[in-house]
Amino acid sequence: MEYTIQKLGRLAGISTRTLRYYDEIGILKPARINSSGYRIYGGDEVNRLQQILFYRELGFQLEDIKAIMDSPSFDRTRALREHHAQLLDRRRQLDLLITNVEKTIASAEGRITMSDQEKFEGFKQKCIEDNEKQYGKEAREKYGDEAVDKSNAKWMSMTKEQHEEVTRLADELYETLAEAFKQGDPAGELAQRAADLHKRWLTYFWNDYSKEAHAGLAQMYVDDERFTAHYDAKQPGTAAFLRDAILIYTGMKS
Repeated sequence: MEYTIQKLGRLAGISTRTLRYYDEIGILKPARINSSGYRIYGGDEVNRLQQILFYRELGFQLEDIKAIMDSPSFDRTRALREHHAQLLDRRRQLDLLITNVEKTIASAEGRITMSDQEKFEGFKQKCIEDNEKQYGKEAREKYGDEAVDKSNAKWMSMTKEQHEEVTRLADELYETLAEAFKQGDPAGELAQRAADLHKRWLTYFWNDYSKEAHAGLAQMYVDDERFTAHYDAKQPGTAAFLRDAILIYTGMKS
């Protein structure tokens, strides 16, 4: 079946302006232009638009979607299976939050007693899922499934006080690191304090701390552009500076 741009827009629930923009940037072009100058879309374009909207729903940027779908290795069936798994994860997260809200209402009405830990269960699960999505593959390859699963379990079992402390440690770490970077000496007192704060922060997530693993993580901050972008967001070079400070702290710098 074929659709004009207006009919496709109504079918998909998006504006014709959006479809024109998709044509302009090359992510979704019509099958043909008819003799009257109208864009005409066929079955392949309908399937591609559905795929684009799946990716958009999962938070992907258009330029990333285009790169994925234009790749010679793109497999629509595999992509749909991945979408399905991600949507199931999102549903589980929404179910957790809905349960959390329902319990909170019942607690406010005096029908149940809700622990402080229960109040944050849905949010902590969301944090784990976001972290898995962004860094899970690399972490599991580097440290193994068991270590990552234990770390996730440790995060989920954190008390309100522990969560507050780890948040405070992270804030202090970033503040100290920024001041140390201005001094420019990774072996200096402030930089070494930042490395120690980083270690203390890690112990809230790692079951077993080792200097070697700490140093390895610090090197990953430089090797992995996602970590580098995070630490270098305010001041380029911060990730490498933290790496050097941790290598000195752990005795791994030659």
